[in-house]
Amino acid sequence: MGYEIIYGIWFIVSVIAAYIIRKPGAAFLAEMVAALVEVLAGSTTGPQLLISGAIQGLGAELAFAATRWKDYRLHILMLSGVGAACLSFPYHFFAGGFDAYENWVVTLLFVTRIISAIIITGLLGKFISDQLAKTGVLQGYALGKEIKKRKRDDHVA
Repeated sequence: MGYEIIYGIWFIVSVIAAYIIRKPGAAFLAEMVAALVEVLAGSTTGPQLLISGAIQGLGAELAFAATRWKDYRLHILMLSGVGAACLSFPYHFFAGGFDAYENWVVTLLFVTRIISAIIITGLLGKFISDQLAKTGVLQGYALGKEIKKRKRDDHVA
């Protein structure tokens, strides 16, 4: 249960990448790269981690695909995290042995993972990305250009 509270951290890379880059496949690819790096760093779960990364990336990508990769407002970022949580939970249900738990425990785990995805993946992912963009380091990316345009528009108004 305690782990589910912070589970949204596993999906955050997909939201940050998609929010910054704003191209189809960015969320999925980011999750796959993150999983591969973990495997190469010596994770003992190996191929299972790649499967998990693919499922999480697909779940995150679905929210952006639903908007045709044109809407990156906060609620879509949170929905992306929820998508990753929803798609990953059935896989972890079987891979993690959740079927041994009482139904109320499984429900609590699922709801906690969703809340974590909303807060950590969506809210924190947006906050981190926006703060990074404000430094100017993302000038060449879609988010950096949007921040620069907002600043310019604020000065004009």
